[in-house]
Parts: sequence; C-alpha cells; structure tokens
Amino acid sequence: MRSFVALAKSGSFTRAAEELHLSQSAVSHSIKALETDLGCRLLDRMGKTISLTLAGEQFLQHARKILDEMQLARSALERLGKWGRTRLRIGASATACQYLLPAVLREFQKRFPQCQVTIAPGDTAEVQPLLERGEIDLAIALEPRQLASQEFLPVFTDELCFVLNPGHAWAVAGGVERLAIPSQNYILYSRNSCTFQLVQDYFRRDDVELNLFIELGDMEAIKELVKVGLGISILAPWLVRRELKEGTLVALPLGRRKLHRQWGILRRRSGRPALAEETFVSLCRAASEDLLLAG
Repeated sequence: MRSFVALAKSGSFTRAAEELHLSQSAVSHSIKALETDLGCRLLDRMGKTISLTLAGEQFLQHARKILDEMQLARSALERLGKWGRTRLRIGASATACQYLLPAVLREFQKRFPQCQVTIAPGDTAEVQPLLERGEIDLAIALEPRQLASQEFLPVFTDELCFVLNPGHAWAVAGGVERLAIPSQNYILYSRNSCTFQLVQDYFRRDDVELNLFIELGDMEAIKELVKVGLGISILAPWLVRRELKEGTLVALPLGRRKLHRQWGILRRRSGRPALAEETFVSLCRAASEDLLLAG
C-alpha cells in the first residue's frame, strides 16, 4: 500500500523506489501483489510512465486514509510504550466513587503520574459482567455470591445499622422496638444491589418482612429523605458520619445479630496483577482504614 501511494505520487517506479529505499523490482512486486489481492488493475503502464486506472484513483483515497490512521496508531503506541505509561480501568459504585475513590486516586496519581485511569460506574451486579468481558481491570464491590472466573480481594468490613430522623420514636427512646420493625416505612438502596439482598436475608431469618416505602439508587437522596422523616434507612455509619456528627441523623443497631458487609476488589483470575493494580488494592485498604476510623 505504501508502494502504491508513493508510486501514485511520483508517477515513476524509480522515484518511488528511491523514496521507499527499495529496489524497483520490490516496488513492482508489491504493486502486483496488491492488484492480485484487490482483484483489479490499479495502474496503466506505458513505457516508463504510469497512470492510475479509475479503480486506482478510488483506492488511492482509501489507501491514504489507512496509512494516516496507521501512523496515528503507531504514534499512540509509542507514547503508550514510554516508561510508566499504562492504564487502569476501574468499576465502582456511586458510593465508592464518592467516599473511597478520591483519596485513593489522589495517592495513586502521585505514584503513577502517567497512568490513564477510567471509571465505569456500577454496583456489584453491573461491574461483574464488565470484568468478565475484559472491559475493566478491577472493580470495587461487595463480595458477590458467585465469582465464576473472578477472584475477590478483601479490603474492609462494615456493619449496617438503622439510620433515622432524630425525632423518630426509636431515636428519642434510644433503642429499637422489635415488634414495630415490620410496620416502619423503609427507604432502601437499589433492589438489585448486594446490600438490599443482605438486608432482606437478615430480616427473613427472623421471619420479618420490611415495608419497602421507597427504593433509590442514590445514597445522598436516601439520606435527605430520612432527614425529613419520610422513613428509616439501613446504612453503614461511615456513609452518614457527617450527619451523625451534626445530629441530623441517628444510627441504632439492627439487633443482637450484626449485619456485616465485606468490601473488596474483584479481578479476573488470569495472570498475576500488574504493579499498578497491586498498588491500587493497597491504597484502597489504607483509605478504607481512614474512612472507618473517621466514621
């Protein structure tokens, strides 16, 4: 293709060969191979002069675009091949993006300034298929019930509690009325999430069905609705640490049995993790310690 473009530009096998630092014979063989592959004649040869056929004129437009794209691709790969240049594709829920990732990415950028980081939003059930298809490298997620070809690297464990308005009867009494649990209005995180399933399973062990009043996929919206007294939610204290400190929300234990969640990093089992991936996992563990202490 390069021989054809050079030949079309110069109109001479001799000049094309000089430009490409090839022999005239090599250029001639290249053109013959290209014409055979395309199944049509690209050039008319009249002695030492050549001219493009109609097919050659049309193909020349495509050939120039293809060679330009190849040059762009080479340049991009050269930049990628420079020391320290890599990428890291992360899957994470909105909660992780807001509360955990900022501290992690700030430190990660210091260690890998040339690494291109992209974030794909999604809860555990949404990021697992992305990981399976190779569209992301790691995912911050709750431990799933099925791993298939993935492995789960534990990062931190939290505990879920009742979160309610300070004026709620339970908050005033400083404790939960067990018999009143089913009759309350609950504002819970997305039904398709691991958290919803954990909460549902926890209460079903005691033959208790919660009255789901509102289902939301936005943690901030859930907190605001609880603040105005529209219902009770079930959240981890680190998610409402500011509100607990300000006194706009109150947290109470679910009961004698604790309900814990295991957070971690999901990755494909194939191959050893790259240095950037190992570093990201370590930074997540360090940031989660600070998060839980602050909570």
